[in-house]
Amino acid sequence: MSSYKRRLFILATSPTQCRPTSKINKIQHAFWRSVPILLKTLLKLRPSVYDSLDSVKETSTASNMVQWTDFERATIQSVFEKMDYDDVGPAALSRCLVVYPWTQRYFGNFGNLYNAAAIQGNPMVAAHGKTVLHGLDRAVKNMDDIKATYAELSVLHSEKLRVDPDNFRLLADCLTIVVAARMGAAFTADVQGAFQKFLAVVVSSLGKQYH
Repeated sequence: MSSYKRRLFILATSPTQCRPTSKINKIQHAFWRSVPILLKTLLKLRPSVYDSLDSVKETSTASNMVQWTDFERATIQSVFEKMDYDDVGPAALSRCLVVYPWTQRYFGNFGNLYNAAAIQGNPMVAAHGKTVLHGLDRAVKNMDDIKATYAELSVLHSEKLRVDPDNFRLLADCLTIVVAARMGAAFTADVQGAFQKFLAVVVSSLGKQYH
C-alpha cells in the first residue's frame, strides 16, 4: 500500500480522529461524520492515482535525459560560437572570486588575490577562466547526455578537490551576467532562458557525485 493510500486508510478507519466536540453545531457534526465515508470512497476510486504519486520522485530523478527544443539547441550553439573565450572566461571567474570571496580558498596557489584589481589582473585567474569556459564545449557538443559527459569531472571535484558544489552555481550566475553584458540587447528573455537552462544542467551534472 502506498504512503498516500496508507494515510487515507488511517483516517478512514479512525473516526475518533474526526469526532467533533460538544461545542460544534449540528452542521459541522454532520460534515465531520461524513469525512470517513468520503475517504473510504476515495480509496476505492482509481487507486492507481495514489500509487503513481509515490513514484513521481523516483521517476524524475532516475531519468538523465533533458528535453531540448530546437530553439534552445540553436541558441546554445549560437551563443558559444560567437563567444570570445579569452574575454568571457577570465571575466566570469574574476567576477565570481570578487563577488564571492570565499571561493578564493580553492585558488591558494594563484598568488595575489587581495582585491578586485589584483584578481582581474592575475594571469592564473585568466588562464583558468579560459579553461573553465572551454570545458563547457563538451556539454555543448553532448547536450543529450551532459551528466555522463561530466561524470569523471564530478568525481574529481567531489572526492579529490573537495569543491563545494554550490560554487558551480555561483560561477554559472557570474557567467550569465558577463554573457548578458557582452551580448547586450541580443540577450533576450528567451535567450537567457535557454542559456540558464543549459548552465543548470551542467551545474547539476557536476554536482551529481555529491548526491
